[in-house]
Amino acid sequence: MKVFKRIVDFYIQSSIHVALSVFALVRMTDHIFHIPNDKPVAFFAFFGTIVGYNFVKYDSLVRAKKIQLRSSLWAIILVSIFSFFAVGLYFFQLQRITQIIAVVFLALTLLYTLPFFPNRKNARNWAGVKIYIVALCWVGVTLVLPILDAEISITSDFYLKCVQRFILVFVLILIFEIIDLANDDPHLKTVPQQIGVRQTKILGLLLLIPFYFLELLKIEFDQKQLIVNLILVTVLSLFIVFVNEKRSKYYTSFWVESVPIFWWLLLLFF
Repeated sequence: MKVFKRIVDFYIQSSIHVALSVFALVRMTDHIFHIPNDKPVAFFAFFGTIVGYNFVKYDSLVRAKKIQLRSSLWAIILVSIFSFFAVGLYFFQLQRITQIIAVVFLALTLLYTLPFFPNRKNARNWAGVKIYIVALCWVGVTLVLPILDAEISITSDFYLKCVQRFILVFVLILIFEIIDLANDDPHLKTVPQQIGVRQTKILGLLLLIPFYFLELLKIEFDQKQLIVNLILVTVLSLFIVFVNEKRSKYYTSFWVESVPIFWWLLLLFF
Protein backbone atom coordinates (compact mmCIF):
# COMPACT_ATOMS: atom_id res chain seq x y z
CA MET A 1 0.00 0.00 0.00
CA LYS A 2 2.87 2.37 0.80
CA VAL A 3 4.44 1.65 -2.58
CA PHE A 4 1.16 2.42 -4.35
CA LYS A 5 0.82 5.69 -2.39
CA ARG A 6 4.38 6.70 -3.33
CA ILE A 7 3.63 6.02 -6.99
CA VAL A 8 0.43 8.10 -6.85
CA ASP A 9 2.24 10.90 -5.01
CA PHE A 10 5.00 10.95 -7.61
CA TYR A 11 2.39 10.89 -10.41
CA ILE A 12 0.75 13.98 -8.90
CA GLN A 13 3.87 15.83 -7.72
CA SER A 14 5.64 15.42 -11.07
CA SER A 15 2.62 17.15 -12.73
CA ILE A 16 1.86 14.16 -14.97
CA HIS A 17 -1.73 14.15 -13.75
CA VAL A 18 -2.41 17.82 -14.49
CA ALA A 19 -0.63 17.39 -17.84
CA LEU A 20 -3.02 14.56 -18.68
CA SER A 21 -5.92 16.93 -17.89
CA VAL A 22 -4.49 19.48 -20.34
CA PHE A 23 -4.03 16.72 -22.94
CA ALA A 24 -7.69 15.72 -22.44
CA LEU A 25 -8.89 19.29 -23.02
CA VAL A 26 -6.86 19.55 -26.25
CA ARG A 27 -8.47 16.33 -27.45
CA MET A 28 -11.86 17.79 -26.49
CA THR A 29 -11.09 20.75 -28.76
CA ASP A 30 -10.11 18.35 -31.55
CA HIS A 31 -13.46 16.62 -31.28
CA ILE A 32 -15.56 19.79 -31.04
CA PHE A 33 -13.92 21.43 -34.07
CA HIS A 34 -13.42 18.19 -36.04
CA ILE A 35 -9.63 18.32 -36.10
CA PRO A 36 -8.57 14.85 -37.36
CA ASN A 37 -4.87 14.66 -36.49
CA ASP A 38 -3.70 17.06 -33.81
CA LYS A 39 -1.19 14.91 -31.93
CA PRO A 40 1.73 17.38 -32.14
CA VAL A 41 -0.30 20.07 -30.34
CA ALA A 42 -1.73 17.58 -27.82
CA PHE A 43 1.69 16.19 -26.90
CA PHE A 44 3.27 19.65 -26.97
CA ALA A 45 0.63 20.72 -24.42
CA PHE A 46 1.15 17.55 -22.35
CA PHE A 47 4.92 17.81 -22.03
CA GLY A 48 4.84 21.60 -21.86
CA THR A 49 2.50 21.40 -18.87
CA ILE A 50 4.91 19.10 -17.04
CA VAL A 51 7.81 21.50 -17.66
CA GLY A 52 5.79 24.63 -16.86
CA TYR A 53 4.08 23.35 -13.73
CA ASN A 54 7.24 21.78 -12.30
CA PHE A 55 9.14 24.99 -12.96
CA VAL A 56 6.46 27.02 -11.19
CA LYS A 57 6.24 24.59 -8.23
CA TYR A 58 9.91 23.82 -7.63
CA ASP A 59 11.84 26.83 -8.92
CA SER A 60 11.55 28.76 -5.66
CA LEU A 61 12.44 25.67 -3.63
CA VAL A 62 15.56 24.80 -5.60
CA ARG A 63 16.77 28.28 -6.62
CA ALA A 64 15.68 30.58 -3.80
CA LYS A 65 15.51 28.35 -0.73
CA LYS A 66 18.46 26.15 -1.73
CA ILE A 67 16.87 23.03 -0.24
CA GLN A 68 18.60 19.68 -0.31
CA LEU A 69 17.45 17.64 -3.30
CA ARG A 70 15.83 14.36 -2.26
CA SER A 71 15.63 11.31 -4.51
CA SER A 72 11.97 12.03 -5.36
CA LEU A 73 12.84 15.59 -6.41
CA TRP A 74 15.70 14.31 -8.55
CA ALA A 75 13.21 11.97 -10.26
CA ILE A 76 10.89 14.92 -10.91
CA ILE A 77 13.82 16.88 -12.37
CA LEU A 78 14.60 13.97 -14.70
CA VAL A 79 10.95 13.80 -15.82
CA SER A 80 11.04 17.55 -16.42
CA ILE A 81 14.27 17.34 -18.46
CA PHE A 82 12.83 14.55 -20.62
CA SER A 83 9.63 16.58 -21.06
CA PHE A 84 11.67 19.66 -22.00
CA PHE A 85 13.30 17.82 -24.91
CA ALA A 86 9.92 16.36 -25.92
CA VAL A 87 8.46 19.89 -25.93
CA GLY A 88 11.25 20.98 -28.27
CA LEU A 89 10.57 18.03 -30.58
CA TYR A 90 6.85 18.77 -30.86
CA PHE A 91 7.36 22.55 -30.95
CA PHE A 92 9.08 22.30 -34.34
CA GLN A 93 6.16 20.28 -35.69
CA LEU A 94 3.75 23.18 -35.09
CA GLN A 95 2.72 25.86 -37.56
CA ARG A 96 4.68 29.12 -37.33
CA ILE A 97 1.74 31.11 -35.90
CA THR A 98 1.16 28.37 -33.33
CA GLN A 99 4.82 28.57 -32.29
CA ILE A 100 4.56 32.34 -31.83
CA ILE A 101 1.43 32.13 -29.67
CA ALA A 102 2.99 29.25 -27.70
CA VAL A 103 5.95 31.50 -26.88
CA VAL A 104 3.50 34.18 -25.67
CA PHE A 105 1.98 31.71 -23.20
CA LEU A 106 5.49 30.64 -22.18
CA ALA A 107 6.22 34.29 -21.38
CA LEU A 108 3.06 34.40 -19.25
CA THR A 109 4.27 31.34 -17.36
CA LEU A 110 7.67 32.92 -16.73
CA LEU A 111 5.99 36.16 -15.62
CA TYR A 112 3.92 34.05 -13.23
CA THR A 113 7.08 32.57 -11.72
CA LEU A 114 9.99 34.98 -12.00
CA PRO A 115 10.18 38.60 -10.72
CA PHE A 116 11.03 40.55 -13.90
CA PHE A 117 10.75 43.99 -12.35
CA PRO A 118 13.07 45.34 -9.63
CA ASN A 119 11.66 45.17 -6.12
CA ARG A 120 8.52 43.46 -7.45
CA LYS A 121 7.10 40.04 -6.70
CA ASN A 122 6.27 37.62 -9.50
CA ALA A 123 2.76 37.57 -10.97
CA ARG A 124 1.90 34.58 -8.83
CA ASN A 125 1.94 36.92 -5.83
CA TRP A 126 0.09 39.81 -7.42
CA ALA A 127 -3.13 40.33 -5.49
CA GLY A 128 -6.15 38.79 -7.21
CA VAL A 129 -4.35 38.10 -10.52
CA LYS A 130 -3.33 34.44 -10.18
CA ILE A 131 -6.68 32.88 -11.04
CA TYR A 132 -7.03 34.89 -14.26
CA ILE A 133 -3.51 34.17 -15.52
CA VAL A 134 -3.87 30.43 -14.95
CA ALA A 135 -7.32 30.28 -16.57
CA LEU A 136 -6.11 32.35 -19.54
CA CYS A 137 -3.10 30.07 -20.07
CA TRP A 138 -5.30 26.96 -19.99
CA VAL A 139 -7.67 28.47 -22.57
CA GLY A 140 -4.74 29.45 -24.76
CA VAL A 141 -2.97 26.09 -24.67
CA THR A 142 -6.03 23.81 -24.85
CA LEU A 143 -8.17 25.81 -27.28
CA VAL A 144 -6.33 28.58 -29.11
CA LEU A 145 -3.24 26.56 -30.07
CA PRO A 146 -5.14 23.60 -31.61
CA ILE A 147 -7.40 25.95 -33.61
CA LEU A 148 -4.48 27.99 -34.93
CA ASP A 149 -2.40 24.94 -35.79
CA ALA A 150 -5.27 23.34 -37.71
CA GLU A 151 -5.82 26.64 -39.57
CA ILE A 152 -9.54 26.58 -38.80
CA SER A 153 -11.47 29.76 -39.54
CA ILE A 154 -12.52 31.68 -36.45
CA THR A 155 -16.30 31.72 -35.92
CA SER A 156 -18.58 32.64 -33.04
CA ASP A 157 -18.32 29.01 -31.86
CA PHE A 158 -14.63 29.59 -31.13
CA TYR A 159 -15.36 32.61 -28.90
CA LEU A 160 -18.16 30.75 -27.12
CA LYS A 161 -15.81 27.87 -26.41
CA CYS A 162 -13.15 30.26 -25.13
CA VAL A 163 -15.60 31.71 -22.62
CA GLN A 164 -16.88 28.25 -21.68
CA ARG A 165 -13.35 26.87 -21.21
CA PHE A 166 -12.34 29.91 -19.14
CA ILE A 167 -15.36 29.40 -16.86
CA LEU A 168 -14.53 25.72 -16.41
CA VAL A 169 -10.92 26.38 -15.39
CA PHE A 170 -11.97 29.35 -13.23
CA VAL A 171 -14.42 27.14 -11.29
CA LEU A 172 -11.81 24.41 -10.85
CA ILE A 173 -9.35 26.96 -9.44
CA LEU A 174 -12.03 28.24 -7.03
CA ILE A 175 -12.15 24.75 -5.51
CA PHE A 176 -8.35 24.78 -5.15
CA GLU A 177 -8.45 28.20 -3.50
CA ILE A 178 -10.96 27.02 -0.90
CA ILE A 179 -8.73 24.05 -0.04
CA ASP A 180 -5.65 26.32 0.16
CA LEU A 181 -7.39 29.05 2.18
CA ALA A 182 -5.62 28.18 5.44
CA ASN A 183 -2.15 28.25 3.84
CA ASP A 184 -2.41 31.07 1.29
CA ASP A 185 -0.78 34.41 2.02
CA PRO A 186 -3.57 36.89 2.93
CA HIS A 187 -2.03 39.42 0.54
CA LEU A 188 -2.84 37.14 -2.43
CA LYS A 189 -6.49 38.21 -2.17
CA THR A 190 -7.84 34.96 -3.56
CA VAL A 191 -11.58 34.78 -4.14
CA PRO A 192 -12.35 32.93 -0.86
CA GLN A 193 -10.19 35.43 1.04
CA GLN A 194 -12.18 38.33 -0.38
CA ILE A 195 -15.75 37.03 -0.28
CA GLY A 196 -15.61 33.98 1.99
CA VAL A 197 -16.00 30.25 1.38
CA ARG A 198 -19.81 30.20 1.22
CA GLN A 199 -19.99 33.03 -1.32
CA THR A 200 -17.19 31.42 -3.35
CA LYS A 201 -19.20 28.20 -3.53
CA ILE A 202 -22.27 30.13 -4.65
CA LEU A 203 -20.18 31.92 -7.29
CA GLY A 204 -18.85 28.60 -8.58
CA LEU A 205 -22.34 27.11 -8.80
CA LEU A 206 -23.71 30.21 -10.56
CA LEU A 207 -20.88 30.15 -13.12
CA LEU A 208 -21.86 26.60 -14.09
CA ILE A 209 -25.17 27.96 -15.43
CA PRO A 210 -23.64 30.02 -18.30
CA PHE A 211 -21.05 27.26 -18.80
CA TYR A 212 -23.88 24.83 -19.61
CA PHE A 213 -26.21 27.08 -21.58
CA LEU A 214 -23.48 28.57 -23.79
CA GLU A 215 -23.60 25.23 -25.60
CA LEU A 216 -27.07 26.14 -26.90
CA LEU A 217 -25.68 29.19 -28.71
CA LYS A 218 -23.30 27.23 -30.92
CA ILE A 219 -23.78 27.24 -34.67
CA GLU A 220 -23.02 23.50 -34.77
CA PHE A 221 -25.38 22.34 -32.06
CA ASP A 222 -24.54 18.91 -30.60
CA GLN A 223 -27.24 17.25 -28.50
CA LYS A 224 -24.83 14.61 -27.15
CA GLN A 225 -22.53 17.35 -25.89
CA LEU A 226 -25.43 18.73 -23.85
CA ILE A 227 -25.84 15.37 -22.11
CA VAL A 228 -22.10 15.13 -21.47
CA ASN A 229 -21.98 18.69 -20.13
CA LEU A 230 -24.96 18.06 -17.86
CA ILE A 231 -23.12 15.13 -16.25
CA LEU A 232 -19.99 17.28 -15.93
CA VAL A 233 -21.91 20.16 -14.31
CA THR A 234 -23.50 17.72 -11.84
CA VAL A 235 -20.11 16.30 -10.84
CA LEU A 236 -18.56 19.78 -10.55
CA SER A 237 -21.48 20.96 -8.42
CA LEU A 238 -20.88 18.10 -5.98
CA PHE A 239 -17.17 18.96 -5.78
CA ILE A 240 -18.08 22.59 -5.02
CA VAL A 241 -20.72 21.75 -2.42
CA PHE A 242 -18.53 19.33 -0.46
CA VAL A 243 -15.22 21.21 -0.60
CA ASN A 244 -13.80 22.75 2.57
CA GLU A 245 -10.41 23.76 4.00
CA LYS A 246 -10.02 20.44 5.83
CA ARG A 247 -10.25 18.21 2.75
CA SER A 248 -7.29 16.00 1.86
CA LYS A 249 -4.82 17.28 -0.73
CA TYR A 250 -5.99 14.44 -3.00
CA TYR A 251 -9.43 16.07 -3.18
CA THR A 252 -8.04 18.71 -5.51
CA SER A 253 -4.65 17.44 -6.69
CA PHE A 254 -6.15 14.17 -7.92
CA TRP A 255 -9.97 14.18 -8.02
CA VAL A 256 -10.69 17.77 -9.04
CA GLU A 257 -7.85 17.76 -11.56
CA SER A 258 -9.40 14.58 -13.01
CA VAL A 259 -12.49 16.53 -14.12
CA PRO A 260 -11.15 17.40 -17.63
CA ILE A 261 -10.09 13.76 -18.10
CA PHE A 262 -13.53 12.60 -16.96
CA TRP A 263 -15.14 15.09 -19.40
CA TRP A 264 -13.09 13.74 -22.30
CA LEU A 265 -13.81 10.10 -21.41
CA LEU A 266 -17.53 10.89 -21.19
CA LEU A 267 -17.36 12.32 -24.68
CA LEU A 268 -15.62 9.20 -25.99
CA PHE A 269 -18.22 7.00 -24.29
CA PHE A 270 -21.16 8.86 -25.88
